[in-house]
Amino acid sequence: MSPPPRGAETVHEVTVTEPADRIDRALAELLPLSRSRVQRLLEAGRVTVDGRPVRKPSEPLRRGARVRVEVPSKPAPSYAPEAIPVSVLHEDDDCLVVDKPAGLVVHPAPGHPSGTLVNALLELRPEVAGVGSERKAGIVHRLDRDTSGCLLVAKHDRAHEILSRQFAERAVEKRYWAWVWGHMDGESGEIDRPIGRSRSDRQRMSSRTRHGRPAVTRWRVLERYPVGEWLEVAPETGRTHQIRVHLAEAGHPVVGDGRYGGGPTRARGFHGPQRPLAEQVAAAAARQALHARELAFDQPSSGRRIRVEAPLPADLARLQEALREMR
Repeated sequence: MSPPPRGAETVHEVTVTEPADRIDRALAELLPLSRSRVQRLLEAGRVTVDGRPVRKPSEPLRRGARVRVEVPSKPAPSYAPEAIPVSVLHEDDDCLVVDKPAGLVVHPAPGHPSGTLVNALLELRPEVAGVGSERKAGIVHRLDRDTSGCLLVAKHDRAHEILSRQFAERAVEKRYWAWVWGHMDGESGEIDRPIGRSRSDRQRMSSRTRHGRPAVTRWRVLERYPVGEWLEVAPETGRTHQIRVHLAEAGHPVVGDGRYGGGPTRARGFHGPQRPLAEQVAAAAARQALHARELAFDQPSSGRRIRVEAPLPADLARLQEALREMR
């Protein structure tokens, strides 16, 4: 499945080889268009069957019918392409996985109108402009500004719809590496606590809220150090700040995460010979020590399972080395 060429208008012409109950569903399977996009084109009178305009999404299709679909070009994006270095970890006709660096905001916002991953993608792969929406530019999910690692981008609307559905149905595997303060209770476990907006601070998320949504995070210890641990974390849901909130409320915030209690002041909670070790860790953490290590999903066209890993960035490699020297 390849994205349609960009121009004044793209015209798709197909001959139906198998009868279908609904034209919107059939065209979404035959063309690189989402079902909602097909429905809008039907409503606009841009779909004909054997030369006859069709507007009803529920219109059946017979074998041998000739379908013509006129797709107007998308308007030029209002966000400017920017040459921001971003590594591509995987790419095919439907999607790509990029290695988002820490410190890079994903979407433009009032405080960050430029210099975002969206701007970088518009330069790197111009065809993603408007995919999903103008603001999304093909991005299927998000990572916090100071979280590094795997981020999935769709290259056309149908792929965006399919991949978004996989996230909604929890068919996407996400594995993170996190370095946390203190020691978890056991070698592995699960945190099942709903998350919503904090009642006292709208910039924070919390499980202590009246309107929390279900959130589940599984974890296991990879290495132990005198003042902390290296964890593999697998969130089954994708709530805002989920991993950071769950670990902080378990008493073990992510190292360097000042918003949820893992910043430099955390070192003051250690005493005796552990205090200087904790201060060394705090000094070595330039940002929250959270990395989206692995992403696995079904390729939209083939259904083949794709598994992508992001290498450990240099700043977290230095933090890990500092922790290992303490053992």
